[in-house]
Amino acid sequence: MRIQQLTWMAMLVAIAIIGSLFISIPTGVARAFPIQHMVNVIAAVTVGPLGAVLVAFVTGLVRVMTGTGSLLAFPGGMIGAILAGIFYMKTNRVAFAALGEVIGTGVIASLIAVPYAKILMGTEFGAFFFFPAFLASSVTGALLGWIVLARVKQLRPALKQ
Repeated sequence: MRIQQLTWMAMLVAIAIIGSLFISIPTGVARAFPIQHMVNVIAAVTVGPLGAVLVAFVTGLVRVMTGTGSLLAFPGGMIGAILAGIFYMKTNRVAFAALGEVIGTGVIASLIAVPYAKILMGTEFGAFFFFPAFLASSVTGALLGWIVLARVKQLRPALKQ
């Protein structure tokens, strides 16, 4: 990886961590962080699928280690990041990166979180327990990411909406 790409990834991790301190949605056993989803969309477009997953992983790791996040940060952030990156890579359109984030986090990760929470957190919930919170957070964050990237488009015209 290039130094520029690593620097950009570090800045995105910092934005996600700091943003999570100020904006979160209580969801019972966990908290939803729309800034993480915004960062996932931005990372998917700027550093690609693997870079976006790395940003989501490091963000989740720091948040868990500092007590500002739960273990649900891993499936919630990483699945959305990889899908956002793949959707953007295949279409070259920011709207599809946002859609990938919503599908990855709002749908797939919310379903994976149920057995994940049971095994690692000792909780038992129904199949759709995390769905409303994950979906609301990912939709909000994906829209924020889309808006931010739309504003950046003025600086980088090759970016397609």
